[in-house]
Amino acid sequence: MEEKPFPAWSWPVEQCLKEYGVKLDKGLNSLEVEKGRERYGWNELAKEKGKPLWRLVLEQFDDVLVKILLMAAFISFVLAYLQGTESGHVGFEAYVEPFVIVSILILNAIVGVWQENNAEKALEALKEMQCEYAKVLRDGYYVPDLPARELVPGDIVELRVGDKIPADMRVASLKTSTLRVEQSSLTGESMPVIKGTSPVLMDDCELQAKECMVFSGTTVVNGSCICIVISTGMSTEIGKIQTQIHEASLEEQDTPLKKKLDEFGGRLTTAIGFVCLVVWAINYKNFLTWDAEDDSALNFHFSFEKCTYYFKIAVALAVAAIPEGLPAVITTCLALGTRKMAQKNAIVRKLPSVETLGCTTVICSDKTGTLTTNQMSVNEFFTFGGKTATSRVFHVEGTTYNPKDGGITDWSCYNMDANLHALAEICAICNDAGIFCSGHLFRAAGLPTEAALKVLVEKMGVPDEKARNRIRDAQLAAYCSVDRSTVKLGCCEWWIKRSKRVATLEFDRIRKSMSVIVREPTGDNRLLVKGAVESILERSSHVQLADGSVVPIDEPSRQLILLRLHEMSSKGLRCLGFAYKDELGEFADYYVDTHAAHKKLLDPANYSVIESNLVFVGVVGLRDPPREEVHEALADCRGAGIKVIVITGDNKSTAEAICQEIGLFSDFTDLKGKSYTGKEFMALSSSEQIDVLSKPGGAVFSRAEPKHKLEIVRLLKQTGEIVAMTGDGVNDAPALKLADIGIAMGITGTEVAKEASDMVLADDNFSTIVSAVSEGRSIYDNMKSFIRYMISSNVGEVISIFLTAALGIPECLIPVQLLWVNLVTDGPPATALGFNPADVDIMRKPPRKSNDALINSWVLFRYLVVGSYVGIATVGVFVLWYTQTSFMGIDLGSDGHTPVTLAQLRSWGECPTWKDFSPTPFSAGDRIINFSRPCDYFSVGKVKAVTLSLSVLVSIEMFNSLNALSEDSSLITMPPWRNPWLLVAMLVSFGLHILILYVPLLASIFGIVPLSLNEWLLVILVSIPVVLIDEGLKFVGRRRRWWRRSSSSPKYKTA
Repeated sequence: MEEKPFPAWSWPVEQCLKEYGVKLDKGLNSLEVEKGRERYGWNELAKEKGKPLWRLVLEQFDDVLVKILLMAAFISFVLAYLQGTESGHVGFEAYVEPFVIVSILILNAIVGVWQENNAEKALEALKEMQCEYAKVLRDGYYVPDLPARELVPGDIVELRVGDKIPADMRVASLKTSTLRVEQSSLTGESMPVIKGTSPVLMDDCELQAKECMVFSGTTVVNGSCICIVISTGMSTEIGKIQTQIHEASLEEQDTPLKKKLDEFGGRLTTAIGFVCLVVWAINYKNFLTWDAEDDSALNFHFSFEKCTYYFKIAVALAVAAIPEGLPAVITTCLALGTRKMAQKNAIVRKLPSVETLGCTTVICSDKTGTLTTNQMSVNEFFTFGGKTATSRVFHVEGTTYNPKDGGITDWSCYNMDANLHALAEICAICNDAGIFCSGHLFRAAGLPTEAALKVLVEKMGVPDEKARNRIRDAQLAAYCSVDRSTVKLGCCEWWIKRSKRVATLEFDRIRKSMSVIVREPTGDNRLLVKGAVESILERSSHVQLADGSVVPIDEPSRQLILLRLHEMSSKGLRCLGFAYKDELGEFADYYVDTHAAHKKLLDPANYSVIESNLVFVGVVGLRDPPREEVHEALADCRGAGIKVIVITGDNKSTAEAICQEIGLFSDFTDLKGKSYTGKEFMALSSSEQIDVLSKPGGAVFSRAEPKHKLEIVRLLKQTGEIVAMTGDGVNDAPALKLADIGIAMGITGTEVAKEASDMVLADDNFSTIVSAVSEGRSIYDNMKSFIRYMISSNVGEVISIFLTAALGIPECLIPVQLLWVNLVTDGPPATALGFNPADVDIMRKPPRKSNDALINSWVLFRYLVVGSYVGIATVGVFVLWYTQTSFMGIDLGSDGHTPVTLAQLRSWGECPTWKDFSPTPFSAGDRIINFSRPCDYFSVGKVKAVTLSLSVLVSIEMFNSLNALSEDSSLITMPPWRNPWLLVAMLVSFGLHILILYVPLLASIFGIVPLSLNEWLLVILVSIPVVLIDEGLKFVGRRRRWWRRSSSSPKYKTA
């Protein structure tokens, strides 16, 4: 069970031990452990109950469009069954329609269930971060590998280098002078943190400030210690994160596209229901008649067969109105977008995220590794000149651990004087780091700051010319070798061989420095020291000048150092001071641990005395530099109307300096109201918090904990923003889950962050997000294109069926043909529209609002006009074949069919009462169409007219796809070859239509026959005008927009 722990970080160790009644040298006994387990439970993360499979499957059908399709499939199946029962036999073709619709829905459900299962893997990844075993003191004896789940608060645990920490614990005693813990995945700090035993005298403080606490899931990188377990299981910080991830997953909302499609589906349902009712109602006279036998009674006649027939027409109309291919085309388009983004290093895990990126209004970005390189590098260093009143500042280029990346401005190793020799020697030898190469990426082995100092030494070079040549040759050989994983640091090795290291004085929190004793080539010992500048300066009695001379330090030189330190720190640089000492007293001849002075080295309390009377050499400024491309990416965000908010675990001054450098703020911007620590922000009232987040321009939040990030994302979403959130650590996972788009880092990101995200950046680069937003906008525009195209086509189909019913003529298209057009014939062009090139000004437009209509009123009017023509042309060619023998010089009577009048066609239901009506058989390809009864001419005999109608519908929709290339641009300015895939898709669709026309088996399934050349000429002639009509409407639309712009521009009166 969960129990609120006491503030162990603010209590002395003795008080913490007293709280649990435990001694540091005894640990808990078995009885106390059992009582603790009853009270606190097992040390493990809770297993959330997942949704059962049946529920996941059912949820996939909880969608308006899907419900309409299910209803249509059910009705189609019932009608096919009834038709088979009445006739005594029915072929497979009668069930094609419900079978295809259900197949699509099942496939859609499978994809949905698969995505849903992936969604909660973040919680599983979180469990993998937990430690499995721990070294625990029980009953006065250490158990070396106790399962970590058995730990209870009050247990005494020993931690060593490399150990994963099994619970949240209070550091009770250090077994080494220094204890460093890597907790960046939990707190966002870019460097390993030094831990101690002193209490932090604040009851409510941020995680980063709890310097006497170690947290579950983090790792010891240096030193060893004894700890008291304070929190276990779900009470740990990592347990709280699991709770936040779960809560965030419950708050997940539909994507903007899903909302738009649901809204569209709702309106479509209403429209379909209304039109179906009207079609059925206007034909009531065909199945319901009455006559008055006398003044008091009516004699009703009801035909169930005809009622069913017109109900089938209404169902056909529903099938025509529903864009069955829309889900498949949207999925295909999003998948294509995913592929494009992967080529730009953005790996999309959840398909709808592709489109959501396009309407992003706020990007909440982490600093370390996203805006910066996450590779420490030396930016500048200074030493004294020829006098104590002068100093020299050297600027260093390069932002990675690659020694070949950049160099020192105006530098020549031939000019290295004695002072620079000393600086290079300290950087190279007072250092335990290394560099290795993983692929093309250079990484640090050890502390990042020390790795950066070694890179500086490589850029400085060595004073020995022969050694320089040897190093250059060795580096060339290493570059050409097969194994390039270990980077050869020739200059550092030269210094290390020259001055042999004989002892190390480890870093500690009190003196804030580390040092090494080395044996110089002269045979004398020297102490090399690096550490915090103020600490080194305080213990320095002399300074070294450029020529190597040493002079006593005076107040002006001390102030000069502090002035330079302030200048460097204000740029966000992390500064280290360097010094040495030659007069080592009893350590002057120290070489091995049998030396008499060795005992002093075993006690860290002596280190401050040894590191006194130092000679100050210089100061080096390091930083995690901004990525080169971030400045331009931020400018793109400003142009695109996207707000950028930086949220980091780093300290406030560093975060502000980086934000100013990358251009989020100008150098003269007053950061009051734009920069807060997480704690400061949470102390504001709700209205003040919303005011801060609503201000134009950027903002930065430093020292942010998981709960702060989560609250910022929640508030932004409450104000209607579409939020993209980046992160790499465990602490980022809840906010990644809650954001509209969670973006994890691919290189530095933890598995927890990746699993909670919607997208992963393969290169951890902020500019990749901006490219992905641009791609998302392009995809949305293309999706609008194919949605408009499919809707205009469906409007045409609806109008054709409506006209058929209104005129009372035989149905010119049957449901299975409409399904073929919607799924197969329309599919390839609609998908190809997803390849439309992006507008050149796509990132100079503001983000679209989440409530913007998918189709505005003018576009709807346009497609109603175009759709009306599609419907009229489809029905018109049907009527032409029955009533005319020629049209515009095209002979239609060569097949030998019998023309009828329009009046006869409209009253075809009364055919049995006609006298002397005897239509002749006619040819259709190799077939001769015969009639057992004359009136079959309007059922069996309509096969040629139906084929013409279907061919006109397919052809018009192919030409209409050209109209969808652009919402407003003419085909003259946006020619079809701008999207060659569309031309290929048109050929594919035409090819599929020809296939069903000329393959006898397929022709019989779809109820069509082959066409002659003359009939094809008629099809093309009737289809082409759809392009001319839409071109005219586009021209009117452009004129309307120009007129609106000119009327809204300011008018100036002349005097």
